[in-house]
Amino acid sequence: MDPASTVCIRSREEAVIVELAYRLSKGRFNLNVALKLPETGITVLYGHSGCGKTTLLRCVAGLEKEAAGYFSIGDEVWDSPKTKLKPHKRAIGYVFQEPSLFSHLSVKDNLLYGIKRAVHASKQNLDEAISVLGIEHLLEQKTVALSGGEAQRVGIARALALNPKILLFDEPLASLDDDRKREILPFLKRVKRQLSIPMLYVTHAAPEVAMLADHVVVMHEGSVVSSDSLSASLSNEMLPLRLNDEISTVLSGKVIKIDKQWHLACMSIGDQALWIPNNSFKIGNQVRVQVFGKDVSLANSVSKNSFQNVLNAQIVAINEGEHPSQVIVKATVGENAFMVSVTKRALANLGLGVGSRALLQVKSVAIHS
Repeated sequence: MDPASTVCIRSREEAVIVELAYRLSKGRFNLNVALKLPETGITVLYGHSGCGKTTLLRCVAGLEKEAAGYFSIGDEVWDSPKTKLKPHKRAIGYVFQEPSLFSHLSVKDNLLYGIKRAVHASKQNLDEAISVLGIEHLLEQKTVALSGGEAQRVGIARALALNPKILLFDEPLASLDDDRKREILPFLKRVKRQLSIPMLYVTHAAPEVAMLADHVVVMHEGSVVSSDSLSASLSNEMLPLRLNDEISTVLSGKVIKIDKQWHLACMSIGDQALWIPNNSFKIGNQVRVQVFGKDVSLANSVSKNSFQNVLNAQIVAINEGEHPSQVIVKATVGENAFMVSVTKRALANLGLGVGSRALLQVKSVAIHS
């Protein structure tokens, strides 16, 4: 069977440079995927364990010998009916759950060992990777002395030093505790900002999707359910992406004000503003926050309450919720779409419908950044 004959889901807006199509049977599991992906940023492969996320990464890396398919990046074809580039000749950086560093070597020697064996690596690439991951102070340490977060940063630097054309992340934070995850997330964001290459990132952790993803591919039982930008995936009124089984909105904006007394920061949302907990932000910082639908309420007039944020919005869609008493309201604030779950009775009492102007009340304490 021709892998390219599978249904290909393509984002409506984003530039495309990565094309792939794979079929693979392993016992009762069947992978059947075709995708066209953005040329930069992080594409998250999201879904429950066993849905095929890691298998797809292994296909891209050339590690699944029985996979039939196609892969191209730019003008290079790595897999096709006539071509199958060997894994060591593919310009990839692969980051695993465990960095697998040599315990008898220093951090520096681990990194140097990696680039000596690579086709595309150079000392300049290594120096840049060390700087991006902020590990200069760790170079002379033995790897056994590193924390889990530090070891993973070294593992990511090793992958970057290979001068890859695509980065593959296989649940790189899965083995870390929450403190170590918070430590490493800013460095992953820095990698995304500073590298203009595509990255495929496997996870089933909702916070990582919210904080890192530019594009989301949802997988189920070896197939693609949806593929779109993060914002479009979350605001799809017919099938909104649920993170931790909840509807939510992810907003990006710039910090425009700091309230030191109350430990709050104010971020711009189009021509409006949102107060959020201040996590050592500075004015001018670009921030991304997640707001769950359960922490947003609808109103048709301003009243005295504890909400710090009241946003002017327009209702653009109303769809049935999970329970017969509920609906999911999609309301836009500029280019941002909020998904709010309310009862049908509450919506009727407010006299709101599609096209109505409404007020969104958002709890500052419930905003996650």
